Amino acid sequence: MFENLKNLNGYMDMPRRSFRRFGRIILLSCHGAGDALMMLGSSVLYIRTAFRPRARHEVAVQLFITGIKSLGVITVVAFFTGMILALQTGLELRRFGQEVNIGTAVTIVMIREMGPFMTGLIIAASVGSAIAAQLGTMTVSEEIAALEVMSINPNRFLVMPRLVALAVMMPILTIYTNLLGIVGGGIVGATQLGVAMQAYIDNATRYAENKDLYVGLFKAVVFGIIIATVACHQGLTTREGAVGVGRATRRTVIISFLMILVVGYMITRMFYI
Repeated sequence: MFENLKNLNGYMDMPRRSFRRFGRIILLSCHGAGDALMMLGSSVLYIRTAFRPRARHEVAVQLFITGIKSLGVITVVAFFTGMILALQTGLELRRFGQEVNIGTAVTIVMIREMGPFMTGLIIAASVGSAIAAQLGTMTVSEEIAALEVMSINPNRFLVMPRLVALAVMMPILTIYTNLLGIVGGGIVGATQLGVAMQAYIDNATRYAENKDLYVGLFKAVVFGIIIATVACHQGLTTREGAVGVGRATRRTVIISFLMILVVGYMITRMFYI
């Protein structure tokens, strides 16, 4: 009988333990988000030092890593994204005899949504994970603690250059992605859908508005800031040695992807609804 009562109490405690665990996760997430925002605010205040010789060199290095070293994968992804958009859209428009309008569809979708979105995912997976791994390794090997002992602020020395590089390079890479996607769509239209290249270009430039381009570039800047903030925060809060570095890298990619999706939707809703 007493054993049955113990089992009954155990079953009754299960919802309570689950609720307590869920609440602890929410609190830790809010605490982490607050720390990340504080780190971002502190790093923004140090942007004025980005033009000093030593900081300028580090910013240039991060610009090279973020931009030049990412061109290969961005080129392939952007080109085939435009081709897939043109093919799928053209096949549906062909049913109504309107395949000539694929230029408009591909251009608007690329510059408004797919350009910044695909660029953000690529940079988060490549550059963001690398930043988290690098800073995480420095954290667990106590290099960050050594910087603090020497009165060097990690936000100024490590976070600020990466924040500036991502915020600057993301719009540039997004423009590059847009152009390649539109070119890829034009090639598919000309070779597989019977749309003359001149007609494709005319429709691509006729209906696209400056607002679409500006909104896309604004998304790119926001995505760059998100990636830099998440990656640096995860790296600087790494614990438990090599296992923690791997966990920080994985969490950086996951959180960045989710934030890009959610924030991208919110920006689109803010400007178009």
